Amino acid sequence: MTDWTDPETFGTAIDRVAVREKGNHFEDFTEGEQIEHAAGHRLTRHGNEQWMSQTLNHDPAYWRPDAADARGFDEPPIHPDYLLASVMGPSVEDLSEKGGYFLGRDDVQYHQHGVAPGTPLRVESTVEQKQTSSSRPAYGIVTWTTSGIDADSGKTLVSYERTNMIPRREEAIPDGGSSDTAGDDAGSAEGPANPTDVELPETFVTPEGTGFEAFRAALDRSADRDAAVAYRHERGRTMDETMVAALPLATLNTARQHHNAAAMAESPSGEPVAYGDVTRSVALGHARSDEQTYRELRFANEQFHDFVTAGDTVFGFTRVISADGDRGPPRAGAVTFEHVAFTDDKRPVYSGTRTALVDRTCD
Repeated sequence: MTDWTDPETFGTAIDRVAVREKGNHFEDFTEGEQIEHAAGHRLTRHGNEQWMSQTLNHDPAYWRPDAADARGFDEPPIHPDYLLASVMGPSVEDLSEKGGYFLGRDDVQYHQHGVAPGTPLRVESTVEQKQTSSSRPAYGIVTWTTSGIDADSGKTLVSYERTNMIPRREEAIPDGGSSDTAGDDAGSAEGPANPTDVELPETFVTPEGTGFEAFRAALDRSADRDAAVAYRHERGRTMDETMVAALPLATLNTARQHHNAAAMAESPSGEPVAYGDVTRSVALGHARSDEQTYRELRFANEQFHDFVTAGDTVFGFTRVISADGDRGPPRAGAVTFEHVAFTDDKRPVYSGTRTALVDRTCD
């Protein structure tokens, strides 16, 4: 009778049995294909508050009934960062669990404001584009659009487009074509070879307040000068096991990169890496602490430049691009920012543009 727990016997069996794989290869996707992701969870207040507390997103409107009421909500709603991560998470098993660089995300739009705790999610994606990689024959590049939908009402809550490098079953045969539009160094964070080649404005202007008027005044002060409205945020957040593994798993993100140390031992990082949306939310939390955010509107050109691992401290940098006082309700104006997350050794790890309504009154 076979003793399956005998170490030698079991080791031999493990080497001989087939692996029941998870996720899809590049060849499995077809342009125009629509995918309804099987996993979708109910947005909970506990999950929302855990995400906000760990990423330093402490806007009281998402915690306290009185602050929510003052913002026009019936109750403290789901934070937009947690909503986005909770929509992205269930899509991972079908789209990107096999690994490969997360090249970027664009056109992130929030279609409903004030999403209530208890809302059940349905997540759907469409394969928009596939392209081969001339520089990385073991990978292809796939772009999807994804929507997070209220499963009860059928209303779209958030939507976005994202692009990943996806492993191929078989390496592509090089054809001598041009390099990838995504770039050969996607996922790296190499600066200019010579620091003297850096071109920066002569002056950096810092807003003198946290309301809409302060951002518009800072842009006015920088106009017609070699100047930019840009500043860094004092807070930092050191990545720990909760940040790297627990938060993505709580959003049903099954990517092994975040929780499987054995699988990551031979990777460039040598260990699990943080979910990009955790890194992003930390940087945005730093930024929001220095502004009077009323509501989030849109994100664009989001890119993840390098991996983040446990022990890295994530900081935030912000550049103010524009301030539109004619957009939004009377109490707020629209401000467009460029945000960069960076680590303690000054590696940029995330960047993106963000448009948010910022209150005109600071207190």
